[in-house]
Amino acid sequence: MQFWQGLKPPCVLGLLVGFQLVFVVYFSLGGFRGLASVLVRSVQPEFDYLHPHDVYTNLSQLGALPSPHPGTLWNNQQEYCPLLSPLLVGPVSVRLSLPPSLDEIQRRNPLVFLGGHYRPPNCESRHLTAIIIPYRDRLSHLRSLLYHLHPFLQRQQLHYGIYIVHQAGHSTFNRAKLLNVGVREALQDEDWTCLFLHDVDLLPENDHNTYTCHAQFPTHLSVAMDKFRYRLPYQQYFGGVSAVTPDQYLRMNGFPNEYWGWGGEDDDIAARVRLSGMKIVRPSVAVGHYKMIKHHGDQGNKENPYRFNLLMRTGRSWRSDGLNSLTYTLLSKELEPLYTNLTVSIGDDPYRKA
Repeated sequence: MQFWQGLKPPCVLGLLVGFQLVFVVYFSLGGFRGLASVLVRSVQPEFDYLHPHDVYTNLSQLGALPSPHPGTLWNNQQEYCPLLSPLLVGPVSVRLSLPPSLDEIQRRNPLVFLGGHYRPPNCESRHLTAIIIPYRDRLSHLRSLLYHLHPFLQRQQLHYGIYIVHQAGHSTFNRAKLLNVGVREALQDEDWTCLFLHDVDLLPENDHNTYTCHAQFPTHLSVAMDKFRYRLPYQQYFGGVSAVTPDQYLRMNGFPNEYWGWGGEDDDIAARVRLSGMKIVRPSVAVGHYKMIKHHGDQGNKENPYRFNLLMRTGRSWRSDGLNSLTYTLLSKELEPLYTNLTVSIGDDPYRKA
């Protein structure tokens, strides 16, 4: 009371108006969380997405040295690439329609060698990243992704390889099981330190969103997709593009094998992160921009009507359903100029009606 009595009427009025303004702003932003998000957003980097660079910008600076063939040993005196690549440009334009032919993409990426592998010609990369893409009958999308992703990764000075895991046959599509297969097969090729789980229809828009792994926790990278108006749809969302180290993958027992059809497996994987004692980390919304190639529902990938029942059992089943229960048949492994193609048989949907 003494404080208020010591103030003159104009001061009291000013304080009351000030408090009212604070409360209006507080509640209009959705309370404390909304206010905190604004404060956090204010310190995020600013990028000009209205004026993106061509996705092939700076590739000429990679040098004219030929890339090594598989098995070539590097000079022991080769220096490591910088912690932050000097070739990054930030936002890049995304080509969603009329993708180039595979021959044209190969011509634009002369330093990529057989199997879709690449190593920086002038320094030794600090990161070995395998990109694993579950796939069936989406050639146009695949061409768009390859055209976009190869120069994107080369500017990040990564040692990388792209694996297409092609589900053979006409059974219901099983994204998570194909990812399990891709991880197992890729790790037989090289000692990859980072495993990227990448949908074929998502194209990254900012090369500061580096395709590397967090040392401790699984990473979700597609945090701001145009499909969701560049916002995270919900806190535990783990779909689209994510990354794990081999150790994190083993700790989670890989991914579920029982999700046939669309939906549910991403939430199951997110639950496995938590159940195995880890958490999900993400880049900032300002960096994690992606565009999705629009398409109709895929034949053989209809909505999974059993996904909610499966999710309710995740806490009991994650230790027994995953890497340790994975079965498949590798029908062929082809080293294409831009990617390694793994054609696999993963069995039939047990829920599918004859």
